[in-house]
Amino acid sequence: MLNETKERRQECLRYKTMELIDSHAHIDFPQFTEDREAMLERARAAGVSTLLAIGTGPGPEKLDSAIPFAEQHDWIYATIGIHPHEAEQVTPKHLEQLAALAKHEKVIAWGEIGLDYFYDHSPRDVQQRVFRDQMELAREAKLPIIIHCRDAWSDCLNLLDEVWRPTGIGGILHCFTSTLEDARRGIEMGFMVSFAGNSTYPKTQNIRDVAKVLPLEKILIETDAPYLAPQAFRGKRNEPAYVAEVARTIASVRNLRPDEVAAATSDNFRRFFGLARPARLAASGLKETS
Repeated sequence: MLNETKERRQECLRYKTMELIDSHAHIDFPQFTEDREAMLERARAAGVSTLLAIGTGPGPEKLDSAIPFAEQHDWIYATIGIHPHEAEQVTPKHLEQLAALAKHEKVIAWGEIGLDYFYDHSPRDVQQRVFRDQMELAREAKLPIIIHCRDAWSDCLNLLDEVWRPTGIGGILHCFTSTLEDARRGIEMGFMVSFAGNSTYPKTQNIRDVAKVLPLEKILIETDAPYLAPQAFRGKRNEPAYVAEVARTIASVRNLRPDEVAAATSDNFRRFFGLARPARLAASGLKETS
């Protein structure tokens, strides 16, 4: 156990000079129960200055799952929402609860929400209805939305075009895996495009091809922890410190340094959400890209 802890700290410290933002992590999940605080410490040691804790949790029975972590740590923000997998469980009461939680000062986005036709855990018509309902609530709350989409890009983008584009609020296409055309369509609707650990896998050249040509100012990086550990840690539990590997992969295909991608994506996140740069970063001498 001691050797494993030392090894992980060494893995994190090699990226200490970079500022990183993990734009999507499920830190409330049970995979972190035994070492959650240590995991967060490793993220900080690796240069993660800000983390967006996704609040879909185990489903509608715990809609505030990410908020306690945002309350406990000034560098963590939270989202609320119901994943398409659990759409069939949603009741009007759940939607009322979400509307109330959206007023919390540390909640900065609504999601992840969307469509998943790969698993079809909920009927597709129900997924679409709950997606619409949540977009309406997010509009009322003036919160950007974080999109989960798997094997449903045509329906998802069409719904966004119809329901969400008119709001002008935008959002994030989380863990992007689709085509360049779909990414550009999302950007036209005000979305950022976020790349996760699966962008590092040998067989996902299609994802890297998209990351290579999108405008850098429209890109974010994430872990989707505890899932999708980058190739260097494949087979292990993913965690926010490993977002550095995503920065390194995107840098390699764009002929940039990893710290340049880390700085740019961090600036993008703060600009999109209207967040100030932490004073401790200015004091540290780490520079912004713009």
